[in-house]
Amino acid sequence: MSLLSVFGRHRSLAFELTQREILGRYRGASFGLLWSLISPFLMLLVYTLAFGFIMKSRWPNTSGSTSEFALILFAGLTVHGFFAECFTRAPKLIVGNAAYVKRVVFPLDILAWSMAFSASFHLLMNILVLLALQWFWGGQLHMTALLLPMVLLPLVILTVGVSWMVSALGVYLRDIDQIAGVIAAAMLFLSSAIIPVEAVPESYRAVFELNPLTFVIDQVREVVIWGRVPDWAGLGMYSLVACGVAVLGYSVFQKLRVGFADVL
Repeated sequence: MSLLSVFGRHRSLAFELTQREILGRYRGASFGLLWSLISPFLMLLVYTLAFGFIMKSRWPNTSGSTSEFALILFAGLTVHGFFAECFTRAPKLIVGNAAYVKRVVFPLDILAWSMAFSASFHLLMNILVLLALQWFWGGQLHMTALLLPMVLLPLVILTVGVSWMVSALGVYLRDIDQIAGVIAAAMLFLSSAIIPVEAVPESYRAVFELNPLTFVIDQVREVVIWGRVPDWAGLGMYSLVACGVAVLGYSVFQKLRVGFADVL
């Protein structure tokens, strides 16, 4: 149950850390929290201009319109952005909070949760933009969009587990921070965020299908853009794997944390 202490005895502390992290990112900016909505629009504009108008890319088995392609692309980038934010920050999560390590009573494991909650806030803002554009361009919002939390929750659990493991290893292996960005970029281009799996040669499809982001990206598109129910069997299996990764990541974190103070 210590994995879920962030929802119990450490709930208020996790809330304070998350709030501080979100507000700290926009402190001093003229538009403040509005940037959490403006940034997704700008990102969508850049990718639509690059892939939709300049490269003339289109998604197979769709209407072929630029607006639909933009929504499909944005759904993938939104999911990847959440994971990439946590993954690239995880190597410095403990190193950057060395003061907490020396406090015996401080629960270091909630740092990964607060980081994931902060990234979830920006994920929520991106989802709101996606739904707004789906209503504006598509003319309707599918009721299946209400299933989004069930689709995204396993990814959040998986991300927290990976963050625990990477943050603990990052204390001992500082080189992880140097390659985290490269791995995050590889996970973008080796997923269905930009390229449909069907368009990938057979010999390389396994790489795309084993990418943990591919399944979630496809399911987000199913429920938001095409109005279909998610793959419940696949979602159940993904949830089991995500919980297994979380338990493994937490175990590694707890095993390695005894040496954090000595290394830092």
